[in-house]
Amino acid sequence: MNDKSKTYYVYILSNKKDGVLYTGVTNNIVRRILEHRLKLKTGFAESYFLSHLVYFEQYEYVGAAIEREKQLKKWERKWKVGLIEKENPEWKDLLCDIATEEQIKETKEIILENKESFSE
Repeated sequence: MNDKSKTYYVYILSNKKDGVLYTGVTNNIVRRILEHRLKLKTGFAESYFLSHLVYFEQYEYVGAAIEREKQLKKWERKWKVGLIEKENPEWKDLLCDIATEEQIKETKEIILENKESFSE
């Protein structure tokens, strides 16, 4: 049995303050946000240029994170906006609050080296 603890994240992206919102879940938030920014995954977030991390929560268990993501996706927009503004009233991009510039740069390089794995 693996004793290593994993961290899972539920996150909300936007394109600007009071803009379009996207809710997702991941086990590597830095990588996932950079994937959104580099437009390596097609879909809703890419269509609306959603790349600013405006809210996130951490979970130890993937099941809890997925359950929370499902819950937030059902919420009314005004509830999500309230959740964001309680923790991040300026709607600033939180990526630099959770990762150093070096971590972001290294992760981006790894993603770009492996970007062919995103073409489907």
